[in-house]
Amino acid sequence: MLYVCEKPSQARDIAKVLGASGRGDGYLQGQGVTVTWCFGHLLEQAEPEAYGQQYKRWSLDALPILPEQWILDVKKSGAKQFKVVKALLGKTQHVVIATDADREGEMIAREVMQQCHYRGQVSRLWLSALDDASIKKALGQLKPGHETEKLYQAGLARSRADWLVGMNLSRAYTLVAQYSGQLGDKGGALSVGRVQTPTLKLVVDRDRQIHCFVPVDYWDVQATCLPDSSTNRFKANWIPVKGKNGIDAEGRCLDSALAQQVVTTCQRQLANVLRCDTERKKQAAPLPYDLSGLQVEASRRWGLGAQQVLDIAQALYEKHKLTTYPRTDCGYLPVSQHAEAAGVFKALVATDNNIAGLVAQANHSIKGKVWDDGKITAHHGIIPTAATGSLEHLSEPELFLYDLIRRRYLAQFFPAHEYDQTVIELDCQGYTFRASGRVDRVAGWKTAYQEPEAEADAENEKAGTGNEEAQTLPKLVAGDSVLMQDLKRITRQTKPPAPYTEGTLIQAMKGIAKLVENPKLKAILRENAGIGTEATRANIIETLLHRKLLERVGKKKQLRATPKGAALIAMLPDAVKDPALTAAWEQALESIASGEMTLMQFMDKQQNWLLKVLERAKSGVNIPVQPESVAVTGGADAATMTTRGNASSQQAGAAAQDADGKACPVCGKPMLKRNGKYGDFWGCSGFPGCKTIVKVDGA
Repeated sequence: MLYVCEKPSQARDIAKVLGASGRGDGYLQGQGVTVTWCFGHLLEQAEPEAYGQQYKRWSLDALPILPEQWILDVKKSGAKQFKVVKALLGKTQHVVIATDADREGEMIAREVMQQCHYRGQVSRLWLSALDDASIKKALGQLKPGHETEKLYQAGLARSRADWLVGMNLSRAYTLVAQYSGQLGDKGGALSVGRVQTPTLKLVVDRDRQIHCFVPVDYWDVQATCLPDSSTNRFKANWIPVKGKNGIDAEGRCLDSALAQQVVTTCQRQLANVLRCDTERKKQAAPLPYDLSGLQVEASRRWGLGAQQVLDIAQALYEKHKLTTYPRTDCGYLPVSQHAEAAGVFKALVATDNNIAGLVAQANHSIKGKVWDDGKITAHHGIIPTAATGSLEHLSEPELFLYDLIRRRYLAQFFPAHEYDQTVIELDCQGYTFRASGRVDRVAGWKTAYQEPEAEADAENEKAGTGNEEAQTLPKLVAGDSVLMQDLKRITRQTKPPAPYTEGTLIQAMKGIAKLVENPKLKAILRENAGIGTEATRANIIETLLHRKLLERVGKKKQLRATPKGAALIAMLPDAVKDPALTAAWEQALESIASGEMTLMQFMDKQQNWLLKVLERAKSGVNIPVQPESVAVTGGADAATMTTRGNASSQQAGAAAQDADGKACPVCGKPMLKRNGKYGDFWGCSGFPGCKTIVKVDGA
């Protein structure tokens, strides 16, 4: 029996439980079983030229590229391991798929089995966690292979559809942009993708909001309140009534004179207490980190990039063995792991004795909401392991992330944080004022997890919001009175939305459902946590940066769209850049996984959709001097243009003469000189209304 795992660490965990301790080259064996592994996807979609040499050069005439028989190539990085797995498949009659319990995991194993023409028995090991207890339980409940085979079909559908979109639309819109001169003198290629394009649009839209933002002045009124029977002063703020003259829909006072009137009217007046309510509130510990949560937190605290955080988390997991698998979208933990807490505590102290005092306060008998098998997806939350390490071997960023992970884990073994929330409402001369305050009563989990309160306070102060919640309010009852003193009018100004950072962009990708109007598609995006996955979002951002569609700006490494990125979004139809496309795909992929739709039906729909988008793209290229070809050779960044007129030589000569005079021969507008690999050409400045291009003499 051969177990095929997704990665070496997974194979080691399963082999240990199976008793397969013998080491081979690329596998483990013993007790009558062999355990081998992939390195994620060992295979990848072939490049277009594999389907014909006509696709080696980029040409609109050659589109669409629609493979009839799909070709997979062995990745260079996995060539050796592929040979190992292929040899083992040739010797066995029973394969147990032991990859991640999801669509991609199913595909990783079955695409290799398909490539190697394996035809034997197939079973499925369905794991939601890699602790010994979970593995033993799953080994006793192997699924027949046919129960999960449709997940493979769904994975193929996703992979092939992504390829069709990426290869066809990237070429099409690169060529369209080159015709119009929108890529500038440096040329280059544009990149279109099902997830990366809506992600780019998020940044382009945010940049536009910032650019078009017009600040609005508004005014607050704050009073210092002194109760009759107390010296406990507190701050209260005027609450404008929405809909009244000078008050906007957000409840902001836009009338300086009105705010001054409140100050003058209420100065040194008695205000009646309308209510004084105190409520004891309990706050449970935040769940252990999933990958995106860790990326968001590290970006906010230290400005670390999303890919940087993933690489660090991967090192903590693989190299240092101090934390669990990082590419998870789940913060919950399996119930069976609760019993391992004592061992993890011991390892934490052995690794860093400075945390011994905190560990001693943790109560490993506490069993909160985090322990829930029903909430576990393919992987559980990122937590420390029971392995002992040394902080001396960690880099500073690795130590930062390790500390976040271990404290978030320890927080699960502390009681809830408790505080008293008090709200006082006052009436002074017909104007309502409100004061809020909170007093911590039980530190609870905050003992373990250090919130960056100082940083939050600094941001609040910078934004002018203050931190009134920190004040302690007196005990009052309705009917009491307080003296309103030191009223002051405070000038505020609305602020534009902040540029995205890598952390906040990942949050936006996860929460993109709010931008979709269709209720059904919105629900799908919510259920699937937006666009991209925990394992791919960082790579998507890096891809956009690498392809010069996004750039990092300033010390805070804010993300901004480049002119090239903004131009791409401007030329693409909504059907390509709308996140609803991803939601519609996910809905269809779920239908394949459930057997309601076949792979062939899905691909037919995708090809029909693609043909319509390509037709629209090509319709934007209506150039009097028709090009024989617009070719890209030598890779995506070697975009070039050649033109050959279909008019008579006399017409072409006349056009060239007009171009030298920098006047469009069709509409009379100025011509802009562009440069391609095969020479200079003139493009009409009236594009897209006029799409005329003319070669420059001698080019």
